Amino acid sequence: MVLQRVSLITIGCFDLPLVRKFYNDLGWEETDHGYADYAVFTTAGVMLSLYSVEKLAQDAGLELPDSKNVFRGVTFAINVDEPKQVDEIIEQVKGVDGRVVSEPKDEGSFRSASFADPENNIWEVAFNPDSTFDERGAMLTI
Repeated sequence: MVLQRVSLITIGCFDLPLVRKFYNDLGWEETDHGYADYAVFTTAGVMLSLYSVEKLAQDAGLELPDSKNVFRGVTFAINVDEPKQVDEIIEQVKGVDGRVVSEPKDEGSFRSASFADPENNIWEVAFNPDSTFDERGAMLTI
């Protein structure tokens, strides 16, 4: 059996310095493991890395998208403890010139919004009253 574990997610970047600056501007902690062409950020669970999209495509033997303005078939999520945190995070994103894709809205007892980084990687910010987290903030249940 393959370990059921996600340890690291890598976003392929057309302009790594621009995307790196965005995540730094959000206040995310970058590890000392980064280089000029590679960045790693700590999160409450999975580590997030940034690397050249050209090099990732080459390593995978796949064609590179023509533009950063295409949906890549993946979204990311920041799940929060309280509904008000959805609004607070979206305001912080606006403060660093992030693009808000959808403003905070309620759907029953859920609250969510979404934003895009400078290369249109989509992030959902969500409150789910049934979600639980460990002491680090890593999600245990959805």
